[in-house]
Amino acid sequence: MSTLTNGELNALVSLLDDTDNEVRNHVRERIISLGTEIIPFLEEKWENSFNPEIQKEIEELVHDLQFSLLKRRLIQWRDSEDRDLLTGLWIINTYQYPDLEYEKLNAEMHQIYFEVWTAFKNDLPPYDQIRIINNVLFNNLRFSANTKNFHSPANSMLSAVLDSKKGNPLSLCAIYLLVGKKLGLPVYGVNLPNLFVLTYKTESLTFYINAFNKGLIFSKQDIYNYLEHLKLDPKEEYFEPCAYLQILLRTLRNLGNSFEKLGEMEKVEEIKELIEILQA
Repeated sequence: MSTLTNGELNALVSLLDDTDNEVRNHVRERIISLGTEIIPFLEEKWENSFNPEIQKEIEELVHDLQFSLLKRRLIQWRDSEDRDLLTGLWIINTYQYPDLEYEKLNAEMHQIYFEVWTAFKNDLPPYDQIRIINNVLFNNLRFSANTKNFHSPANSMLSAVLDSKKGNPLSLCAIYLLVGKKLGLPVYGVNLPNLFVLTYKTESLTFYINAFNKGLIFSKQDIYNYLEHLKLDPKEEYFEPCAYLQILLRTLRNLGNSFEKLGEMEKVEEIKELIEILQA
């Protein structure tokens, strides 16, 4: 874990409530330099401490260490060739649930895919295939729109959506998209203003899917009507597939908006940092 002994680590932690700011900052920097492997030791110290000042300092240190790890992972994801969607969503998920393992999320998504796959038929026309997915996701598994708590940060956390079976347009589309891709379907995300949807797109066929409305199938003309209702000019990006990078950026923007509505401005600033990493 480090070149420091337990006694030296204990001595460092005991200085976290030192009245000298310079000493306290030096201690913080020293602990941060030890990396995320120090976290279990810090958590144990928090549990055994009766000093609220030290507990508060430890909480901030653990968060800073976890946030640094998240940023490193996000940079690696941004610079990777495939930019795997589930991996990206898991990284964002660790902002709220830092102990969440990728394997757990992957296993839960695989179970959902398996439920759909057992009902799926490759020889059916595309519309019928989509209706099968809709039936499994929204009737059998009971995924639905979280209209009561639309702006909750949990709607941007894939693990929370899998637990509650409720999500926002983007998180429900992400689940749908991950399943569709694993089935080998030409399904993609589409970035609409105020709404995220999916498109089934081949050279000969294009239609759209609204996962927030139980997989409602709609047409290009419906998007024109929607934009007209919003008094917005149609842009190509409102009809075409978007990259996984755009899905992660929109997830982070949704998360930032959620924290802003809750008045958690420190978290808003941290989410802005994550957005900047993806836009670099």
